[in-house]
Order: sequence, then structure tokens, then C-alpha cells
Amino acid sequence: MHQEPPSLRRSRWRFCLFTLLYLDQGLVAGFGLTALANHFAASGASTAEIGRHLALVGLPWILQPLLWGPVIDRAMPHRMGPRRAWLVLALLGAQASLAGLLLLGASAGLTAISLVLALHSLAASLADTATDRMIADSVPTDELGRISAATRAGFVIGSAAGSAVFAGILAAQGFPAAAGALLGLTTPLALAAVLVREAPGDALLALRWRMPERRRAPTTVAVAQRLLASFRRRDAALLLAMCFCIDLGLALFQVPFAVALVQVHGWDAESLSRLQALLALLGGTIGAAGLGATIDRIGPGRALRLLLLACAAAFGIAGALIAAGLETALGPVILGLASVVPALLYVALLPAVLLASRTGSASATQFQIYMAAMNLGDVAGAALAGPLAALLASTLVAFGVAGLFLVCARIAPGTDHGWPRH
Repeated sequence: MHQEPPSLRRSRWRFCLFTLLYLDQGLVAGFGLTALANHFAASGASTAEIGRHLALVGLPWILQPLLWGPVIDRAMPHRMGPRRAWLVLALLGAQASLAGLLLLGASAGLTAISLVLALHSLAASLADTATDRMIADSVPTDELGRISAATRAGFVIGSAAGSAVFAGILAAQGFPAAAGALLGLTTPLALAAVLVREAPGDALLALRWRMPERRRAPTTVAVAQRLLASFRRRDAALLLAMCFCIDLGLALFQVPFAVALVQVHGWDAESLSRLQALLALLGGTIGAAGLGATIDRIGPGRALRLLLLACAAAFGIAGALIAAGLETALGPVILGLASVVPALLYVALLPAVLLASRTGSASATQFQIYMAAMNLGDVAGAALAGPLAALLASTLVAFGVAGLFLVCARIAPGTDHGWPRH
């Protein structure tokens, strides 16, 4: 009996492919954004320098809608599948960029590493755009919550493993060994992801493009007009603003607090990275698994508002603990409050954004604009974290972030239109 090759037609292969792709993203994030940042903080880098590193690595993700959204939306037919062809090309570019880290040597500075990781982000953001469009095209509406939980779990498991493993390698063997380990761990994941086709009849690998069908494609101006019109709706505009504010608030608190734990309160970089990894793992696996099924039952809008309120409460408690002078004694608790609940928030946010951007001819671009708003908030928060930390006590920053989440909960649009009720 002929067995159908792995494809997105089957639920198990959808879960497998998308989890692997986000696991790959998480490993690089754990290396570049956590272990490496803590390593350089322990070496004396300032909050501003760490913020610039995070901003530079995050810059391609901000430009993602302009660079890659139209490419994926207007992708031509291909023997490997119109989205998967770009995914394979992007994964190849991403691995080539990681190989470039090996050329920097043992004495590589943070700026040089940031530039190479920015090149990786450029390729990875293309892979992410193709992945998100494949999710939107292939996943049934009543499976979005569980897919969101699976992708989030993949990302946080990767980032947790990356944070813990690479922190130890950086401390014991230095940057070249850590860069080599990163390339060795991510390459099998990228290769495994290539095995799942969009449709059963697609080629596993092919260089030749199919001839596109003869049809009149919408002009760039027409697509831009439709895209602009989609964000004039009140719910879309509020969701876009909320995406920006969520990551802005998290970065404003998390970046200076992590640096302060190392430079002021005596934490070593390896221990901090491992704690951050453990906290992310708790929120992104056990918590996400239960939340995904709940979202499929109650809808993302209600879940999103409840989690925004929970984030406001978490940062309010964190601010009170800092005000009481318990940063050193209860540092793990404060980190947990600032990371575990927000990690769950993303599980509800992804289905909400996917539903908001599923209609129209520019759905990939529309979705990536929401994602870029989050990345812009993260980059802006990382860049502003240093100057803000010099002006305001961390207690006030925590209370300010709590207030920001309260505002987001108040303005969160009703995103449950079209969501199935069980």
C-alpha cells in the first residue's frame, strides 16, 4: 500500500513541522538574546550596549512586513510548494549566517557578533513569514489554539535549552565553541523541517520554478491600498497598538533588571541564564499546553484579556517586591513574575492575530505587520531601557509596565468573531 509522504494535510505533520521550526528559532534566541547578552554583561558591557545588541539583532524582524510579506503573498507556484520553496531557501541562508559566527574568532566583540546575528535574523524572518503563511493556509480554525501552544512550546524549549547550554559553553570554553555548538544543534532541525511538504504531490527538492498561471495579479498599489484599509478598522488598529505596547513594556523592565542582577546583586551570568531558561520552560510548556486547549474552547479574545490582566497583576507584585528591597533575596520570584505570565500571553495572542489577518490577498503581509509591531516594541524597549533605567527606579518601571498592561486589557478588541463555540 502506497503511503502518503509527510505533508501539511495531516494534523500530526503540521504540529511536527511548526514545532521544529520554532524550536530552531528558540535555540538561536537563547544563544544570542539571553546567554550571549548575560555573558557580555558579566564582562562589563553596559545596559546601553546590551540594548544596542538586542536592537540590532531585532531590526530585520521589524522590517519583516516590508521585506518578506509581499514576497510570500505573491509567491509563484513552485514544484516544492509556493511557501515551502522560500522556507527552504531561508533556512539555507540562516545556517550559512550561523556558520559565519565561526569566522569571528575567540576575541570577537559584541558589535561584530550582533552584525552577523542580524544577517541570521534577515534569513530567519523570511523563514518565519513563510511559516506563518503556511499556518494560516493549512490549520483549521478550531486547531489554532493548540498549534499556537505547540509553536510557543517549541520556541521556549529551544530558548531555554539555548540559554542554559550556551551559557555553560560560553563560560567554560568561550565563544567559538558556543557558536559551533549552535550550528551543530540547529542544522538537523532545519534539515528535518524540509521533509514536510505543503501538499503530498510537491517535490522534496527542486530548483526549477513552475510556470505561473495566466491571471492578472493585483498591482502593488492596489495591495497597499487594501492593506491600509484593513488597518483603518478600529479593532485592527487597537490590536496593532497592543502588539507594540506588550513587547515595549516587557523589554523596558526585563533588560535592565537582568543586567542589574549580574552587575549589582552579584549573580553570575551562567546562573542567571539557567534561571531564565527554567522560567521560560515552565511557562511555555506546561502552561501553554493547557492554555492552548482552553483557547480553542473559549476563543482568543477572552483569553487574551484575562492574561493581560494577569500580566498587570504580576508586574504590580514585582514592583512591590522591589520597593520592599527584596531584589537580591527574591530575584527568581521577580523574574518569574516578569516572564512566565507574559510567555502565556503570546499563546493567546497568536490565534487572535491570525484571525485578524486571514482575509484578503495580503494576509501574510498583514500578519507580519502585527508581528513587526511586537518586534518594534521589543527593539524600542531594549534601546530605551538603558536611558530609562538611569532616570527611573526599577520599582517605578515595574509599576509603569503594570499600568500599560491594564490599558491594553481595556482596549483589547473583540477578536472572537468567527471563532467556533463548543
